[in-house]
Amino acid sequence: MTSIQFLRTPEASFDNLPNYPWVGRYIDDLKSLQGLRMHILDEGPKDASVTWLCLHGNPTWSYLYRHMIPIFVAAGHRVVAPDMPGFGKSDKPVDIAQHRFSWHRSILLELVESLDLKHIHLVVQDWGGLLGLTLPMEDPERYKALLVMNTYLASAREPLPEGFMQWRAMCAAKPDFSIARLLARGNPHMTPAEAAAYDAPFPELAYRAATRAFPEIVPAYENDDGVVVSRAAERFWAQDWEGQSMMAIGMLDPVFSPASMERLRQGIKQCPLPTMVDQGGHFVQEHGALIAEKAVEIFKHAESRSEH
Repeated sequence: MTSIQFLRTPEASFDNLPNYPWVGRYIDDLKSLQGLRMHILDEGPKDASVTWLCLHGNPTWSYLYRHMIPIFVAAGHRVVAPDMPGFGKSDKPVDIAQHRFSWHRSILLELVESLDLKHIHLVVQDWGGLLGLTLPMEDPERYKALLVMNTYLASAREPLPEGFMQWRAMCAAKPDFSIARLLARGNPHMTPAEAAAYDAPFPELAYRAATRAFPEIVPAYENDDGVVVSRAAERFWAQDWEGQSMMAIGMLDPVFSPASMERLRQGIKQCPLPTMVDQGGHFVQEHGALIAEKAVEIFKHAESRSEH
């Protein structure tokens, strides 16, 4: 049992999701979950030579990776894609204050250790990067590659991007904004049913504490939760990272511009020039098949060169 007050989205809300055929599983034994139930997709062979750890952001969930997961699995690899607490099929704490940088980070660290993930290819975007980019420094031997998309490392060394501040203001003014409309506006090639899948986890506003909390907890000042580990992560990526890297940028992203992504790229040791997705916005995984195919090819060649 948990002392955290939470809501659980009815399973019927997820009926007939397009292009999401996977049957995930639930875990509740991570210490930081405190008894909450967390949903994860875990596809492909458990003893695969590569594990793609795909971390979503706000206000999305593992559905965001539906175009990439089949590519990774077809390569013979394992894919682990969790729904962070408050999102997707995971339990949703109703107290906004429950959603802290350090809490969500601890859950991800415990997940990696509990599943004993190895040969990790870390895939991050949005909050998946804010949190995910702070993970490998804790156990570098587990991580072999990084695929980084539109995201940020919040070390509070400079003001938060203007585009993000506009996003934060919108979320505060309209806490019940339509997530489906947000995704559809930035991805006109999506079907209405695909867009609606992003609203599925939240049948009522009471389920949306996480989507209200996350814009406000992006670290901005030196004493904010997450700044110390983000600064340590900056040092790790610039000095200690020994794996392969690939960056893909949605060029139409109003939140994290190509210029801000270039600053991030320059802070990642030996990160090549980015793959630019001209029609991609902030949620660039909606163009994910081509990105995934390129990542599989790039990292395969990199591994073969290192073996020789």
